[in-house]
Amino acid sequence: MCGIVGYVGKKQAAPILLDGLRKLEYRGYDSAGVAVMTAEGINVQKAKGRLSVLEKRIDGGKLLKGTMGIGHTRWATHGEPSDTNSHPHLSRSGRFAVVHNGIIENYIKLREYLTKKGFTFLSETDTEVIAHLVEYYYQGDIIDTITKVMNKVEGSYALGILCADNPDQFVAVRKESPLIVGLGKDENFIASDIPAILAYTRDVYFLENNEIVVLRADEVKIYNTDRESVQKEIFHVDWDISAAEKGGYEHFMFKEIMEQPKALQDTISPRIKDGRIVLDDITLSKEYIDSIDKIYIVACGSAYHVGVVGKYVIEKMLRLPVEVSVASEFRYMQPIVNEKTLVVVISQSGETADTIAAMREAKRLGARTFAIVNAVGSAIAREADDVLYTWAGPEIAVATTKAYSTQLTAIYLLAIYMAQHMNCLTQEQIDRYINALQTLPEHIAQILEHKEEIQYTASLHYNSKSIFFLGRTLDYAVALEGSLKLKEISYIHSEAYAAGELKHGTIALIEQGTVVVALCTVKELFEKMLSNIKEVKARGAVVIAVAEEGQTAIEQEADHIIYVPHCDSLVMPSEVVVPLQLFAYYVASLKGLDIDKPRNLAKSVTVE
Repeated sequence: MCGIVGYVGKKQAAPILLDGLRKLEYRGYDSAGVAVMTAEGINVQKAKGRLSVLEKRIDGGKLLKGTMGIGHTRWATHGEPSDTNSHPHLSRSGRFAVVHNGIIENYIKLREYLTKKGFTFLSETDTEVIAHLVEYYYQGDIIDTITKVMNKVEGSYALGILCADNPDQFVAVRKESPLIVGLGKDENFIASDIPAILAYTRDVYFLENNEIVVLRADEVKIYNTDRESVQKEIFHVDWDISAAEKGGYEHFMFKEIMEQPKALQDTISPRIKDGRIVLDDITLSKEYIDSIDKIYIVACGSAYHVGVVGKYVIEKMLRLPVEVSVASEFRYMQPIVNEKTLVVVISQSGETADTIAAMREAKRLGARTFAIVNAVGSAIAREADDVLYTWAGPEIAVATTKAYSTQLTAIYLLAIYMAQHMNCLTQEQIDRYINALQTLPEHIAQILEHKEEIQYTASLHYNSKSIFFLGRTLDYAVALEGSLKLKEISYIHSEAYAAGELKHGTIALIEQGTVVVALCTVKELFEKMLSNIKEVKARGAVVIAVAEEGQTAIEQEADHIIYVPHCDSLVMPSEVVVPLQLFAYYVASLKGLDIDKPRNLAKSVTVE
């Protein structure tokens, strides 16, 4: 959430800041601003709305002359979206400009304290507290000042700070909110995420908590809060910049849906060797795996839905009890975990605030943590006991597609890997599951080849007011994700229900013309789903069914049928979710909505 960019070098800063902020639009925002160090001092320009509003106001950056600056896209938390509440914020004298990603938890107390000291607040934000605190403590040493501010402030933050007294350098700091440093030739950068600076450099530092960085055009110095110099390893970004660009597609979301066969291939293939799952960097030993008596899967949003599928898969394969918990609830519900508990945390960005907090709570209680993430060097990747990366490449659209699919694949890989060590499956079963994984990319490519049929179905129902998703067991788990995809980008009210719950209240919502998406791929429950379809049809529903090829009996009951290729039932969710992603995409497209940047949403939720 929110995006930060900073630049110091020999080029004009404002156009570079705008370009970086454009690359961070996927994070979600409602206003944007920049502060540039000019010959007259710090010049701040900011505007409510899309980045284009700010770009027009400063003529693409041409109206701000200076070779150092900071920029920000804001997602409102404290105070409504407005020009005044937008970042950057200036201190009382105008000596300091601050951009901030995160939440200052004790800002009310600090605001009251500073007000008594004579400071006046212009905005409703928590960030303005930082600007005034920096000025209050400043006595000529910026590192000393920042350290004092960090000791005073409670919460999460990534900060970029300009000081008029230092026209050739700026400062940044990280605590619980992502921030990277980009290293160029005679220029250096900060950013919330790699795509913001990838056009300028591929060499970055990942900042750790409580690290302060001072950037000049020809130098980067990193300190801890004891003013000790910190040495970093350079991380070289090896993915192509085109991976973070649309490449001719109308939307990032559609591009990322179409990239799923390759993303799955990249995630699966390196982990299968000589007919076995091999996870080279994983330290889970046979002794520890045999000692596990419970598994928790902890995540948020779509990653949580991966966990719901994972529960069915792992319990069936390993016969171990699995609990799935929303990360924001986990640490408050006094979870029963110990050293025999494996806690699997799932996050695309590896910076999801609630998931990080849940992982730390699990570690505090003695559990072993296993992370499934996409972002190398992220907070979760660094802190977990083991990490399994999903090689999905950058995902820009707010609504996840290929990240969800590769996370699901990672769950399959983990389950089979553990099964190999536990000897709880026959070799024939393991061979069957591995073969199912290897054929997934091809099957998903086949589904994508028939996307126009799904587009046609969407064209008939894009004006619906409510759409319900029904399924049983694994199909219900996928229904949760299908419903979320639809509601977050189309703004249509949508809910997912276990089909067996229809008679327990849900059926009261079905009326003439209500669209119901029925997932019917669990073979042993196919007849029961046919009965559920008949129940909603009898009350006037229009049914879109998803079924496995060959299940032609569905044609007697459903109004529209989407077929998916035959595969093993445990990996079927990976196939079923793809037509649901396409359906959501086409519905939103037909409604003319901003698909990649849906309202009120952010890609990486880095605040609680």
